[in-house]
Amino acid sequence: MQYLEFGIRCLIGTVFLAAAVGKAASGRSFAAFTSSLGDLGLVPLWAVRPVAVAVVAGEGLVCLLLAAPWARLPALGLAGAAALLLAFAVAIACAVARGTHAVCRCFGGASTSPLGVRHIVRNVLLAGLALAAAGTMLRPDIGPAQPAGLLVAALGGLLVGGCVAALDTIVGLFRPMSPVRTARSRHPVRPGR
Repeated sequence: MQYLEFGIRCLIGTVFLAAAVGKAASGRSFAAFTSSLGDLGLVPLWAVRPVAVAVVAGEGLVCLLLAAPWARLPALGLAGAAALLLAFAVAIACAVARGTHAVCRCFGGASTSPLGVRHIVRNVLLAGLALAAAGTMLRPDIGPAQPAGLLVAALGGLLVGGCVAALDTIVGLFRPMSPVRTARSRHPVRPGR
């Protein structure tokens, strides 16, 4: 079970690191996130920037806690991650229920995908995984872990975490393409020329 816990810890850490870095990577990314937070209509305008700063700081703190070598701190990081993810899910659900078409800036300014049910489901599932891993981490130690097992768990967590962070891009790959107009289709050739 310790390998699964470690894999989940890596998964959650990857998601939160991608989210924090994506939002704070540049002034433009942070401004896009702050603007999308305001578009949700859940926070008074005067509080949008402080809430945006708090979200990024919270995500960064989760990453630091998950990287700690002592079992209690990563368990606290997983619990904090679950709390943030559930808060995000509730906020997104409220925005979707009100018909808001705010863009998901969960991982920075690059996304153009509107918030929807998949974002709620993603956050709830991640919160459940985080809580399950946090609960099992606090059990008595079951013995030393094998480095090879930890490596496989870490790689699995990193891979799945990267896929979660790129979910909107992956979903976009499976959307039907809109017809592309070529130069010829805009200027039909007339007969006899």
